[in-house]
Amino acid sequence: MRIFYTDGSASPNPGPGGYAVIEDKKPIALGSEDGDTTNIRMEGKAIIAALHIANGEEVEIHTDSEFWINVITKWAPGWETKGWKKSGGPIKNLDIVQEVYPLYGTSHATLVWVRGHDGLEGNEIADEWANKAREGSRL
Repeated sequence: MRIFYTDGSASPNPGPGGYAVIEDKKPIALGSEDGDTTNIRMEGKAIIAALHIANGEEVEIHTDSEFWINVITKWAPGWETKGWKKSGGPIKNLDIVQEVYPLYGTSHATLVWVRGHDGLEGNEIADEWANKAREGSRL
């Protein structure tokens, strides 16, 4: 089974952003989006990139974004049932939600939450490369 670590970065937040996917302590995907973005958006984009790279293979995606794990596994099913609406107002980052949720649903991925900035090597490398991606680094 493949194991990926993902992370996203924006500085300031919102501001320029970047994301990274790490496998075997090396970046396998780096990216960003034009204009100002947020940490949350970049975290979601990293998970999307990881799912695309996995391409249906069994994979663990380690992320420090408890938010995106909850979106994908708990909240999106209900939002989809309600026509992509929630009671508290509009769904933020709906474009990313609507991209990542079906990708995850057809994947063989397991999302694993890890504590951020806690010395876990894969997560620390993902953070480092997400910051490099924010500054313009690409593979």
